[in-house]
Amino acid sequence: MAVLSPVLARVWQWAVTWRRSLPAFLSFSLHAWFFAIATAIGSWFGARFTLLPIFRIPVKMQKVSAASPLTQKPDQARRRFRLGMLVFFGMLGWALLTAMNQPKLGLAMLFGVGFGLLIERAQICFTSAFRDMWITGRTHMAKAIIIGMAVSAIGIFSYVQLGVEPKIMWAGPNAVIGGLLFGFGIVLAGGCETGWMYRAVEGQVHYWWVGLGNVIGSTILAYYWDDFAPALATDWDKINLLKTFGPMGGLLVTYLLLFTALMLIIGWEKRFFRRAAPQTAKEIA
Repeated sequence: MAVLSPVLARVWQWAVTWRRSLPAFLSFSLHAWFFAIATAIGSWFGARFTLLPIFRIPVKMQKVSAASPLTQKPDQARRRFRLGMLVFFGMLGWALLTAMNQPKLGLAMLFGVGFGLLIERAQICFTSAFRDMWITGRTHMAKAIIIGMAVSAIGIFSYVQLGVEPKIMWAGPNAVIGGLLFGFGIVLAGGCETGWMYRAVEGQVHYWWVGLGNVIGSTILAYYWDDFAPALATDWDKINLLKTFGPMGGLLVTYLLLFTALMLIIGWEKRFFRRAAPQTAKEIA
């Protein structure tokens, strides 16, 4: 299941170029909003699906008289830390050397290292943002992502006005179908594109299989892309909100949509806990 679900998500994820979905939000591409809405819907169905009895692992409760001590191996921990530092500084050195001859590639490597540190330390994951919201009512990550995009939007807007080409993709069935399957797949797999990477490196073996599913899905779609692309993507228009509504109008529409999304998230959170309160009180009684 860990392999199959990311394959499912990844096949259509590339149809909407998920790697560009977050930049597309900030580049004012309409397809990103189609994708986001469909992802939210798909993740809701994914959350409901993962709550089925088939996914519930039977747990045997055993009474104990005292807490079991944690097994720690200080020597092993030190060796792994040193190895990690060696790899880290080796990567930094490689990036700096590369930057001397190929500045863009070297900077990309440095930003990649920084990005990896950020997502691991902050535990940034779109799966957590959607899944936790539907299942537990926890919306901290969803709010953080919305606020982060709101802060970043003005910066991207300024670069676009200076002449940087925005990432505008096709606003067609690709975005809707891709969002639905991506939302369902990431919840079923337990990790999104960023989440599975840092969790796999943390040693969570499950996400090695999720990563393998990503690679397989990418390969499948790359092979069949010419067959799918016209009907699902390339025959549809690329809609730039900055051109449709004008520069300031497009920026305003983007912030209005982000604000609407934030209000919907807050509304869902209040509704979730309002409905959960009577049930909790009944269980206590």
